[in-house]
Amino acid sequence: MSGEGAPSLSIDGRGLRVAVVAASWHRQVMDGLLDGARRGLTEAGVSDPLVLRVPGTFELSVACARLAPAYDALVALGVVIRGGTPHFEYVCQAATLGLTQVSVQTGVPVGFGVLTCDNDQQALDRAGLPGSTEDKGHEAATAAVAMAVALQAATPRQREAPRPGASATP
Repeated sequence: MSGEGAPSLSIDGRGLRVAVVAASWHRQVMDGLLDGARRGLTEAGVSDPLVLRVPGTFELSVACARLAPAYDALVALGVVIRGGTPHFEYVCQAATLGLTQVSVQTGVPVGFGVLTCDNDQQALDRAGLPGSTEDKGHEAATAAVAMAVALQAATPRQREAPRPGASATP
């Protein structure tokens, strides 16, 4: 099972601004992922996350890029199910590279909750629904908050510049 070995994270995300960007295709799976993400954020103490629905997984990157400057963490949720054309590979690669680029270029963590599945059952098994074996929406939200907290703790605060005419020594 792919979820084996997952860490158990207990984090305090109170005060963080978090946005969840969720695709609209495959409604049942997406509703499960979104519920899991909301549950994970609530457990971490994040209140009032923005939830933005976009048409599909391909659109996650541009939405996250636009939102990143105003948020401490983002959660990207989507699902792509393999079909008989190369569409699966193109969308999965574009979403993965796009979301990685957003995170690296902005320094804002993006929880990656994009399911890339061979069939509908694999997606349902990972959606956090009753009977699912995994809850990838919850995992993505928890990872995003954990990264935001870790980065805040590791980033030195900017020193305030001395006022003109003030002494720089204590």
